Amino acid sequence: MEIPKEVYSDEVKITILGFNDVIIENFEGILDYEEFFIRIKTKNGIVILNGYGFNLVNLSNVDVKVTGKIESIELERIVEENEC
Repeated sequence: MEIPKEVYSDEVKITILGFNDVIIENFEGILDYEEFFIRIKTKNGIVILNGYGFNLVNLSNVDVKVTGKIESIELERIVEENEC
């Protein structure tokens, strides 16, 4: 039986539940938080949520749940100089 990588590492895991809920595991911090726009920093980059009526429902050291009307999700990768 194989253990998922995100359980034993700091790899980010994004779970999308319909158009109303997103769970981000292994995040590093909230960069911006508005009712219509959220930017969340992870080890590998930034997760950007656009929509309206956003709320942070569950916030812990390892995961955050965002609820609201999600219109788009963008991923902005952070590239290390040695990865080019």
